Amino acid sequence: MSADDLDTLEHVACPSAGACGAQFTANTMACVSEAIGLALPYSAGAPAPYEIRDSFCMAAGEKVMELIARNIRPRDIVTRKSLENAAAIVSATGGSTNAALHLPAIAHECGIDFDLFAVAEVLKRTPYIADLKPSGRYVAKDLFEAGGVPLLLKTLLDHGYLHGDCMTVTGRTMNENLARVQWNPDQDVVRSADKPLSPTGGVVGLKGSLAPDGAIVKVAGMKGLKFRGPARCFDCEEDAFAAVSAKRYQEGEVLVIRYEGPKGGPGMREMLSTTAALYGQGMGDRVALITDGRFSGATRGFCVGHVGPEAALGGPIALLRDGDIIVLDAERGTLDVELSEAELAKRAKAWKAKPTQFRSGYLWKYANEVGPARTGAVTHPGAGVEVESYADV
Repeated sequence: MSADDLDTLEHVACPSAGACGAQFTANTMACVSEAIGLALPYSAGAPAPYEIRDSFCMAAGEKVMELIARNIRPRDIVTRKSLENAAAIVSATGGSTNAALHLPAIAHECGIDFDLFAVAEVLKRTPYIADLKPSGRYVAKDLFEAGGVPLLLKTLLDHGYLHGDCMTVTGRTMNENLARVQWNPDQDVVRSADKPLSPTGGVVGLKGSLAPDGAIVKVAGMKGLKFRGPARCFDCEEDAFAAVSAKRYQEGEVLVIRYEGPKGGPGMREMLSTTAALYGQGMGDRVALITDGRFSGATRGFCVGHVGPEAALGGPIALLRDGDIIVLDAERGTLDVELSEAELAKRAKAWKAKPTQFRSGYLWKYANEVGPARTGAVTHPGAGVEVESYADV
């Protein structure tokens, strides 16, 4: 590509303001905000330049004052059922794996036990019905103009995939909010929930000998849901990216990027550079990638994130060596390494923690306080142990 061609592409690739149009992390969590009951109906999907957003801003301000007067708080709205509604819309839209990190963190703030495995249970039972990019044909603007998030919620509710009795910021239940929503037969962005693109969600939770504390993979639009191959291990994303850029890997391998989890990073960086490079080389569906870090919602292919326990805690991912055979099965929801328990125990005994490069300041503090990805990578005990709510102080 010439410099002039690149310049032309840059000027048309992002034609307006707002988040990326596909069902990446931003639009996934926008859908979640309505499904969980914390955003006004239709407000999350309106494109950034639309003047209707001014009306939504005014309505939101008025609603905040009303909710304060009625003493309805976020913790009255965010319940176990509303979190399940949020996970359902992630599944239905083929959304970002990052939702499996954010939803447990939101639950933690409310004192609700809703970890990665709880998210995965909802994903497993909820159909994939919104034909959205990066795996589908449409973008968020198309969804909004087809009927918005309420259209999607309505078909999920009608076919038993949503809890309709949850309170929302309107002061009404989800059932009441959706009572007048009519199905739009003149669109094909969203399928009816009884005629899905696939019977289970676009995101799958995994567990096995390589991920006792779970892992997550986005399978929306993927043709093959199984992968078996030898590991090629890297202890940071930079090393993995350098190897991929130089094509120092083989087709059929499982690239392992570790020490990028909440504690090891510290933080959970997106492994987008490496996955983008693989796709740029036409190898996106010929190798797999696993990490204790995370991925962008734009990631495609067999890319498994949030592997726990993370390498910095001595999890099985830290014990892998080049050539170990890794088996991924998104149909069964498993992630295993073909090593005996005795061999893993032997390696664990010999393993030594990798010293952090940050030994003072906020990153040191974060690394020492952060919890596992399974429960949202949170840094405080949460509402479950509160004696008094900060909102009452």
